Amino acid sequence: MNVSRPIELLAPAKTADIGIEAVLHGADAVYIGGPCFGARAAAANSVNDIARLVDFAHRYEARVYVTLNTLLYDDELKPAERLIAELYRVGVDALIVQDMGVLRLDIPPIVLHASTQTDNRTVEKVRFLYDAGFSRVVLARELSGEQIRTIAEMVPVELEVFVHGALCVSYSGQCYLSRALSGRSANRGECAQYCRLPYTLLDADRRPLIRDKHLLSLKDMNRTDRLETLLDAGATSLKIEGRLKELSYVKNVTAWYRRRLDEIFERRPEYRAASSGRVELSFEPMPQKSFNRGFTRYFFDGRPDKDMGSPDTPKSLGEPVGRVAQVRGSVLKIQGSGVLHNGDGLCFLNKKGVFEGFRVNRVEDALVYPFEKLNISSGTLLYRNYDRLFEQALQKKSAQRRIPVDLRLYEIQDGFALKITDNSGRSAVVARDWGKEEARTPQIENQKAQLSRLGDTCFEARSVDVLCSKEYFLPASLLADLRRETVDRMMLVRRLSYRPSRRREEGSALYPVSELDYLGNVSNASARAFYQAHGVKKIAPAYECEPVEGVALMFTRFCLKRQWGRCPRENVRPQGGSVWKEPLFLQYRDTLLRLEFDCRICQMRLYRVLSPKRLL
Repeated sequence: MNVSRPIELLAPAKTADIGIEAVLHGADAVYIGGPCFGARAAAANSVNDIARLVDFAHRYEARVYVTLNTLLYDDELKPAERLIAELYRVGVDALIVQDMGVLRLDIPPIVLHASTQTDNRTVEKVRFLYDAGFSRVVLARELSGEQIRTIAEMVPVELEVFVHGALCVSYSGQCYLSRALSGRSANRGECAQYCRLPYTLLDADRRPLIRDKHLLSLKDMNRTDRLETLLDAGATSLKIEGRLKELSYVKNVTAWYRRRLDEIFERRPEYRAASSGRVELSFEPMPQKSFNRGFTRYFFDGRPDKDMGSPDTPKSLGEPVGRVAQVRGSVLKIQGSGVLHNGDGLCFLNKKGVFEGFRVNRVEDALVYPFEKLNISSGTLLYRNYDRLFEQALQKKSAQRRIPVDLRLYEIQDGFALKITDNSGRSAVVARDWGKEEARTPQIENQKAQLSRLGDTCFEARSVDVLCSKEYFLPASLLADLRRETVDRMMLVRRLSYRPSRRREEGSALYPVSELDYLGNVSNASARAFYQAHGVKKIAPAYECEPVEGVALMFTRFCLKRQWGRCPRENVRPQGGSVWKEPLFLQYRDTLLRLEFDCRICQMRLYRVLSPKRLL
């Protein structure tokens, strides 16, 4: 007998309320930050709020994961220990962890997932994390489909992969730029996002090659057309990035991937959703209408996308809607297929390549009347980054999720009983003593209609049967009471039958290397003890604890030489003629960063130049 493999759609939640909406719009699981120690300091939630989300999600057998994925200092270990105990008590299904010190704390048997912040790129690293007790590993975004397949074949661990959302240009957990330049550590949830700033690219003689472009800013990931490939490669969980994103984004993007996955499951019965319930939407999901900088598959197909950078702006472009055909004073005539509305937000790149945006006052056929006069010319491509009607629709109730159940009304010796059975075979029964009065007129269809009215519950009637030896008169009040009490009992049955997983035991596997430098991110005594127990002989402190001068502050597969047509491995003719004279530098105000290229492994590294004024 072939058993279908559960596939999880994992959605972000800035708040518990957004998490609830993610579940309603089709998420099989939600990840959310706790009150502290999450890698998005601005997305904190109380344990009580998380408990409310857990209770709601578990109705649909959806799971809730809490991000505890920052580096911890020694004085934070005990507070983290207490927090983990509280999260376990309220039913959280797993913790997403970066700091290995967590495995040395006195904590309950809560499931642990290795965060992408642990830099999971190799079979050896993933196998070690599995042997160390992690039930799931969140893979680096940079891995190709074939690399994911290889890891899945070699290690029997759940694999979580990103499919949508903003991209860090650096390998996760391996960026120290923010900490070095501002004191705000990305590994501590306080990234200042230096990668989204405008830089000027300089050659070895400090001559500008590219001026004031967002050279480290990437487009957003969208792997819609690679979902089936991911499932076949062995991915367990498909993750949407966005724990700082607002409600409309989470609704729209979650619903989009829910539909795409359900389409696959229809054709491929070897896969199924990891939670229960059928989702009905009141809108048509379109990811291009939510925050995006343009889309890329990133490195999924092996080689990088030809154009994965977003150099013109780190802001949302949205969807292209047409070009300016004519400018008449302050009025724009638009040529394109996009239907515009009063109050929409449009944007464009001006003649200087600077990103500008404006609000639409009114629309009359192809004529657009902005609120203000614009410096814009004919032929300019327009994008819509705010669709007023679409956003308004998403601020209302836009989805419902129902679990199909079968209802059976039957007679017992002294009355009647109602049985409800869900799609997993769990049942609840409520009986009521009641006199058996034969009906004078047909009753069965009316009784079925009464019983099928499940209202605002999480259930919907898949079938209703009335199995009695005769047609009896049963008042609507009796049927309503039976229905309500049986639904309540069904909810209790489902809640009691929910069984959270338990953490795997830690093994004695050796860590892949015997020495750790600052890249090991060891920031407390417990983490040090963990690595020592797994064979690491020499352990340097994390950069956050002891900043080191002269070391690389960022490691990335994104390469500026390739992005701008100068990759030596591809033997392409350089754009603009001459080969760039190296070393190359990035300058932002008084900050100067030196670039180093390792073409053997397609890696670019960034170093801080401590005395930039002497070099300029």
